[in-house]
Amino acid sequence: MGISTVVSMHDLIFERYPQQYKAMDVAIYRKKFRYAALHADRVIAISKQTALDLQQYYGVPEKKIRVCYQSCNPAFGQPVSDEELQAVRAKYNLPQQYLLSVGSVIERKNLLTVCKAMNALKDKLDIPLAVIGTGSDYMRKVKEYISANGLNDKVLWLSERPGGVDGADMPAIYRAANLMLYPSVFEGFGIPVLESLWSRLPVITSNVSCMPETGGDAARYIDPYDVGDMAEAILEVAENSELRKGMTERGIVHASHFTSEHCAAAVMDVYKELA
Repeated sequence: MGISTVVSMHDLIFERYPQQYKAMDVAIYRKKFRYAALHADRVIAISKQTALDLQQYYGVPEKKIRVCYQSCNPAFGQPVSDEELQAVRAKYNLPQQYLLSVGSVIERKNLLTVCKAMNALKDKLDIPLAVIGTGSDYMRKVKEYISANGLNDKVLWLSERPGGVDGADMPAIYRAANLMLYPSVFEGFGIPVLESLWSRLPVITSNVSCMPETGGDAARYIDPYDVGDMAEAILEVAENSELRKGMTERGIVHASHFTSEHCAAAVMDVYKELA
């Protein structure tokens, strides 16, 4: 008697952006992912975007794909005391107000466009950007732009401090921020968006890929390639307390659909189909 199989697919980013990977890695990923997706009895996709990509790139029949969303660390949904916030501010030398960017400093994450928007706003908005993430060639390109435009005091590289960033401090860093900027051009799900919603942190993110699935009606969406659109959104959200309050309230409601219990139940339903 055969044993039913289920495979989970997070994304096919290497198919969309193969130039951002080693050619050998792309070849290996493609062979493994295609074989697994085509031979499994069910394929779990972590977003509708990933489900569409599986159909587009590998011809996986829609009828055997199930979308099961992810959750995030429950710590982001827990209250953070004023004492904890003060301690984290002191530890990372964070100002009273700051914008936040979380993610690898690679081209797809789009930090350069954020910095261009910051440059466009430097005479209108006096709030620095705190960056959590590391990179190589693209990061050097971003730093060159920052230096060339006199933004060195406006960008705080938290991951470069001695000891980097302690994961246990992340919820407090989110809670203390004014606004999350996550204009990635493509993701499998976009965990920092969900972490922000749980943290009651307003989010500006992209109107492409899976981000509208993760952000729902709580996020402010922008064209990730449009510096003016991003700058306008940053200024609008940063200066409008009522807008931020509404985004926060909608964010908690939307995030409640992505609890660990919801996600585990969705995955269990897939296994029950094959029982």
